[in-house]
Amino acid sequence: MNNPFLIGKNIYLRGLNVEDAQGDYPSWLNDEKVCQYSEHHVFPYTQAQAIQYIEQLPSQKDRIMLAIVDKQSNTHIGNITLLAISSLHRSAEFSILIGNKNFHGKGISKEASMLLLDHGFNTMNLHRICCGTMVSNTAMQRLALSVGMQQEGIFRDEVYKEGSYHNTIRFSILKDEFNAKKHQSEKHS
Repeated sequence: MNNPFLIGKNIYLRGLNVEDAQGDYPSWLNDEKVCQYSEHHVFPYTQAQAIQYIEQLPSQKDRIMLAIVDKQSNTHIGNITLLAISSLHRSAEFSILIGNKNFHGKGISKEASMLLLDHGFNTMNLHRICCGTMVSNTAMQRLALSVGMQQEGIFRDEVYKEGSYHNTIRFSILKDEFNAKKHQSEKHS
């Protein structure tokens, strides 16, 4: 493992580094299928932009962006983020992208999400973490529910994508809810 930050069973999370920009990472944000439910794939994303973004991450205290790495192959397969971190409100927004399509549908998103949510709640002492996705993104909705999030509401016509407006659905979880879910999962493991 190369400089792990959080370690799971099949994956580990680490900080992004400039070498990631020289791999597949920039191509994920240019892939229409990978980005079909995100706000990416509007403008081309270059290696130079990826390097610039990675280099400025350490100075941003309102976000944690981590690489998701497959332990077996040591391959960078996606990114996961807590952003809009508020120390006043003890809250953050959650986002995840599995860019390597070979790892879709293998439970990687849930494992990575549980690692980062646990860090957010039990190391950073956050109280609330939320996420949003387009209503048509059923995979992200299943992920949010599987980690214990609750649906909060629907935002009408919030995202313009591929020639039309789309509703988004919002989810959130509180620290005590997450810890109860985590405890329940550990009992059944």
